[in-house]
Amino acid sequence: MTPSKPPKVETGGKACGATGASRMTSKLQDTLIENSLGKIRHKLIIMSGKGGVGKSSISANIAVALAQRHLRVGLMDVDLHGPSLARMMGLEGLLEITNDRFAIPMPYNENLGVVSMQSLMSEPDQAVIWRGPAKTGVIRQFIADVRWGELDFLIIDAPPGTGDEPLSVAQTVPDAKALIVTTPQDVALSDVRKSIGFCRIVHMDMIGLIENMGPFDCPCCGKSIEIFKQGGGEKTARQMGIPFLGTIPFDPRVVNASDSGSPAFGESASASFTEAITRCVDGIMDQLS
Repeated sequence: MTPSKPPKVETGGKACGATGASRMTSKLQDTLIENSLGKIRHKLIIMSGKGGVGKSSISANIAVALAQRHLRVGLMDVDLHGPSLARMMGLEGLLEITNDRFAIPMPYNENLGVVSMQSLMSEPDQAVIWRGPAKTGVIRQFIADVRWGELDFLIIDAPPGTGDEPLSVAQTVPDAKALIVTTPQDVALSDVRKSIGFCRIVHMDMIGLIENMGPFDCPCCGKSIEIFKQGGGEKTARQMGIPFLGTIPFDPRVVNASDSGSPAFGESASASFTEAITRCVDGIMDQLS
């Protein structure tokens, strides 16, 4: 897989510098995208208004939770400048390419495969310095040129904000639904309202909002501790008219698990974290049904 070239500029109804071959290539890619998406029941893009809210960790743990329900899951990391999911999932090396030049998602387990920009770079610390058209091209390739197969869920982890990547997903995966992650403090909630506005502008359905890094029980005394304010996510969801799927408690073991390459769900996390993720996944399934 190699990044697509930036699209030609349309002028007067004709593509400036475009050739018949390039138009045929674009149409072929459109067909491949349509065929690939046609085999996937549900597409969820995980969004956040700002960085640092634990969106990728939530994406990874939700994907693992769905896979543990014996659902077929794909996890696609479209944070092209700061890909982290491959490391969080403990996956190393490059994507395998078939003889007919399709990439195979890296298997986390028998029900979950992962595609990340990190798995296309021979040097893990290599900087990706691209503008919008190149990023759009790669996101299209992540769907057209990857053999996802039959899936129940494709989880798409987008970078924070409302820029090129989520817009490219909205345009390429028209039936994708958004799952928005926030933390309870006012700055994050202000930004998350922008993400909600983005979804409404591009006519993307929102499956709900998750509040991350919520109150947790002190391991010493058992008293509930709030790092941020409590209840801001639920209040914002109610004000903006979208479902609130729950609060995920802060758990330092989740950070350690992500750094060690093993999502915490059902493994090293606290029971309260696992139960909260389970409730959020139940809420996702309820919204889809």
